[in-house]
Amino acid sequence: MVTADPARPMRADARRNYERIVAVAKKAFTDDGVDVPADDIAKRAGVGAGTLYRHFPTREKLIEAVYRDEIDGMAQHAFDLLDQLPPGEALEAWLATHVAYVVEKHGLAMTLKASVDAGSEVFAWCQSRLRSASDAIVKAAQDAGVLREDVTGIDILRLGHGVGSAASKASPEDAKRLLLVVLDGLRTPIRSRSR
Repeated sequence: MVTADPARPMRADARRNYERIVAVAKKAFTDDGVDVPADDIAKRAGVGAGTLYRHFPTREKLIEAVYRDEIDGMAQHAFDLLDQLPPGEALEAWLATHVAYVVEKHGLAMTLKASVDAGSEVFAWCQSRLRSASDAIVKAAQDAGVLREDVTGIDILRLGHGVGSAASKASPEDAKRLLLVVLDGLRTPIRSRSR
């Protein structure tokens, strides 16, 4: 889900170009690293270099757009799961998605995060968006009585990142096992549920 800068309204063709550039840049960064020449990204996106630079005058702006898109997609997935599944299942599915993202895109995610200024508006927006999603999924699970009351949205983000980082150095079976251990620890104890 590509999200352009909301302060810049775009014509439909400009929006399509923006979205195509971000999608192509994301794939290029994943496949070849963030140092892929901008002209290569423009060529792969089927746009001229001028179009790319009109949207993204610097490499940093393009990296920020890809990072924002990645985070927005993760956050939106949490809200979509809440609409589709019972809260406990939504939490489990989102945490599994978070772990899979860290495992599959660990290098890209770390590079993107390191390339975005921690004091920037984009970084603040990304943190807020991800925390809002995590808080919403945690609250729904707690309201349903399936998640411990002392768990916070930040806890879920940290646990997902931790399991994903550990699993990226292990086998897929280890990742599943670690995730199950974490999920068992997050659930409301049976004695609390029966009260």
